[in-house]
Amino acid sequence: MHILVTNDDGVSAPGLLALAQALRPLGKVSVVAPDRNWSASGHVKTLHRPLRAKEVTLADGTPALASDGAPSDCVALALLGLVEKVDVVVSGINPNANIGHDVTYSGTVTAAMEAAIWGVPGVAVSLDSPEDHQGALDVRDNWDYGPAARVAREVVERVVRFGLPKDTLLNVNVPYLKYEEIRGVQVTRQGLRVYRDALVRREDPQGRPYYWIGGEAPTGVPEEGTDFGALKAGYVSVTPLHLDLTSYEALRSLREWW
Repeated sequence: MHILVTNDDGVSAPGLLALAQALRPLGKVSVVAPDRNWSASGHVKTLHRPLRAKEVTLADGTPALASDGAPSDCVALALLGLVEKVDVVVSGINPNANIGHDVTYSGTVTAAMEAAIWGVPGVAVSLDSPEDHQGALDVRDNWDYGPAARVAREVVERVVRFGLPKDTLLNVNVPYLKYEEIRGVQVTRQGLRVYRDALVRREDPQGRPYYWIGGEAPTGVPEEGTDFGALKAGYVSVTPLHLDLTSYEALRSLREWW
């Protein structure tokens, strides 16, 4: 089996290394990842400039390819022939959870979505670091990605064994716990993410205004059966996502407009 590993935090991120190491027992692992951080980049397809990929080495000596494209670009490049035929694409490990509406922003999730577009099973893996563990990138480098990497391997084993429905990817979120403390796995639906964004206006030295989207960290509604609810209860959340975004519930009512 040939597994493609990518992420949205950049090729040097510790979560990517932990993921690649955990998946090696399952087969050949190739790494194609962005050369910089693309967090919250969404689903990007670069068409108006050339893309480059250079050979790099991960911290453990693993060879990898670093691209100046987005996470979804990395997957497209690989599946178009940059590496040999890929059987599964695994994206992560993201240092923060990707739940609810996060999936539309997340480069981690949309990398797995790109795989599904190409007909290849895709899995996105994120770690639900609690607020007291959140911090700058140098702080995140010391986090323990081991339990999430172990969970990722178990999920991929099942994907290989059972397969995924057409146009479907898995969004996996792992609580920040020791592996033995994780209560199990719940197959969930998307929950409600609560954003607390705020507009921050400042001025540059010439007096011209510029803006940041700031605010407090997002929270969520811990409903039973949802990704956020599972995480808060100490479970791994596995949410199947489908490429078809049609609101079938609204189809009938909208057809009555005409």
